[in-house]
Formats: sequence, structure tokens, C-alpha cells
Amino acid sequence: MLFAIISDSHDNVPNIDEMLTLVKAAGIENILHCGDVCASSVLKYLAENFDGQIHLVFGNVDGDHGHLQDKEADFPKKIKIYGETGELTLDKLKIAFTHHPEPAKLLAETGKYDLVFYGHTHKPWEEMVGKTKLLNPGTLAGLFARPTFAIYDTATNKAELKLLYT
Repeated sequence: MLFAIISDSHDNVPNIDEMLTLVKAAGIENILHCGDVCASSVLKYLAENFDGQIHLVFGNVDGDHGHLQDKEADFPKKIKIYGETGELTLDKLKIAFTHHPEPAKLLAETGKYDLVFYGHTHKPWEEMVGKTKLLNPGTLAGLFARPTFAIYDTATNKAELKLLYT
């Protein structure tokens, strides 16, 4: 199973479109967004243009949580908002995700998860914390760094960083 990890999209619709093209071509059905969507209209756009499920945690620039939660109510089968920290299981892998690196590291240190994802720094990063893979997919928006996201393959237990060219 493949799924996508994105973070810090910051309303950059052209980069969201490029990511969606790659995600759809790979047959991906789940996107984990580690925060900083920004505008609720962009979350709506993402839901309207992706057939799978979007799992989202809040980032520090997601100021109006109520408007984002309104989109979850508008698309109950497509958007799931977890708050500050999300937990789910995909293909038998226990996953946690959040926006900031410090809480992500603490989650990884518990040893309860196979994978922990985070964003905020805009820099791709991957390391092992005990038996837990800790990963940042970088910034989809391309703010302060090249625009990136990751595709995780549960069969190989590896992430592939994708660089956007927009």
C-alpha cells in the first residue's frame, strides 16, 4: 500500500495540483497532512480534487480551526481532522502525526508507533528513534526550501521523497 505524507502546503494550489497528479498516478488513497493547510477553501479544494481520504492535523498557521472543521463536516467521508495529533493504522502500521518536531520526537520515543510524521521545519528529514521511523516530508508550498512531499510504501517500509518542479 502507498500513501502520501504532506505538510506546510500554505495555500499553494499549483503545488497541490502537481502533488495530486503524482498521487493519483500512483493510485494513492490516503493523504496525511501534517498541518499548515492555511485557508479552509484550500482544504475544500483538496477534498474536491482527491478521491481518497485526507487525514489532517492542525499546524501553527491554521488559525481558524472552526472553518477547517466546517470542511470536515462538508466532506465527512473524505476529510478527518484529528486536532493537534493524529493516530491511525494503515496496512497494519501504527502511525502518529503532528505538526511540530518536538512532540513528534516524544511520540516516537514512546515506541508505540511504527511511523511518526511531522512538518513545521520545511526541511525533509528521516531518522530512526528506537524502532520508530520519524519523518518530515518537507514543505509542499516550497517556502524557504524546495517543494517536497513523501510517498510511503508499506511493502518496502520506505519513504520516497518527491521533489516538485512548479
